[in-house]
Amino acid sequence: MTSLTPQLLLALALFAFVNSITPGPNNTMLMASGANFGFRATVPHLSGVAIGFGVMVMAVGLGLGGLFIAFPWLHDILAVAGGVYMIWLAWRIATSKGPAGAQAGGQPQTFWQAAAFQWVNPKAWAMAVGAITTYAPAEHYSLNVLLVALVFMAVNAPSVTIWTAFGVGLRRFLDRPAVLKAFNITMAVLLLTSLIPLAMELAA
Repeated sequence: MTSLTPQLLLALALFAFVNSITPGPNNTMLMASGANFGFRATVPHLSGVAIGFGVMVMAVGLGLGGLFIAFPWLHDILAVAGGVYMIWLAWRIATSKGPAGAQAGGQPQTFWQAAAFQWVNPKAWAMAVGAITTYAPAEHYSLNVLLVALVFMAVNAPSVTIWTAFGVGLRRFLDRPAVLKAFNITMAVLLLTSLIPLAMELAA
């Protein structure tokens, strides 16, 4: 295999879609943000996920992944830091007060916060490593890494937009404080549940 053939590109796009559209920390937080702050306020968060992950794929493909192979303890440190950060994010979601909270000073994630989160997101690491090792042929490797990253950004952007829009669509049902609180707690629990594979990996 010497290049990203049309067949390989199609397989990559399918891989990117399945991984981007299925539940995970990013999609859970975007749905919660859409429900609590609305679509427009969540656009920087959404953009940070799509672009930040593409940059991460390029960095992993161009050598960062090898750093973690050489120094496995760096990966463990990053995993623990990511777990702690996700617990904090779950607490923020659980205690969000929706539009009223936004008016009182609550804020959705910024572009840079969302982009930085990709580096401590266990699902993002699994997706990036899987994409590079499977879909970036050795010949013209740097170009192939760039293409993999671009395909992921192109597929990821509409996928995370769907989750944000779904959260926005739920706003009409979340106008009662008790219902909104139950929704936010559910989203926080789902985010914490996504940490189970990471905890099992660290405990092994």
